[in-house]
Amino acid sequence: MKARPGYAANKNKVLARLRRIEGQVRGLTKMVDEERYCIDVLTQVAAAKAALESVSVTLLEDHMQHCVADAIKTGDGTEKVREVSAAIGRLVRS
Repeated sequence: MKARPGYAANKNKVLARLRRIEGQVRGLTKMVDEERYCIDVLTQVAAAKAALESVSVTLLEDHMQHCVADAIKTGDGTEKVREVSAAIGRLVRS
């Protein structure tokens, strides 16, 4: 049986947020196509980036509460902790 991802309980929330972000990105494309003012486009880019970061935090929290916690409980948490540390590092550098 395939293990459920940590975000399974929040799947609909995550999907809804990603769909809104997808709409924001389409809006950015339209703004550039319409040659809107640079600062307005940059403001919307920042909003889309913040929205993606919010989704990332939700996914990280769910992963730590589910996958990492379960691995620690079963005595095999070292690799999961390493994995989540690397993921946080990628997010911080992006």
